[in-house]
Amino acid sequence: MAKIKKGDLVQVISGAKPERGGDRGKQGKVLEVLTEQNRVIVEGVNYVTKHNRVGQSQRGTKTGGIETFEAPIHISNVAIVDPSTKKPTRVGHRVEEQVKDGVKRTVRVRFAKKSGKDL
Repeated sequence: MAKIKKGDLVQVISGAKPERGGDRGKQGKVLEVLTEQNRVIVEGVNYVTKHNRVGQSQRGTKTGGIETFEAPIHISNVAIVDPSTKKPTRVGHRVEEQVKDGVKRTVRVRFAKKSGKDL
């Protein structure tokens, strides 16, 4: 079961500090999880600029210029934020039984472990 999923609130726990132009300590929502490369795209983190060559579409409009977007970062460099303490924490799984429409079902559920000190 994946520890980080799309829509989770995560914090960057490694890299350069913000004073040096880095993203460590920033929090954002996970926009996409790239499981093959073990990377995630986090909203507002790891912005890169891409220069696109000027071209024409079929309607005749010009395309190109400089665009900025979020680049993926490795999944080991982010930690899930505990909703109660707003600090990075580890994630555990627990097996629970759910009753839905009179049918018992065993489900694995993610939960935030204790976040005593900053990671």
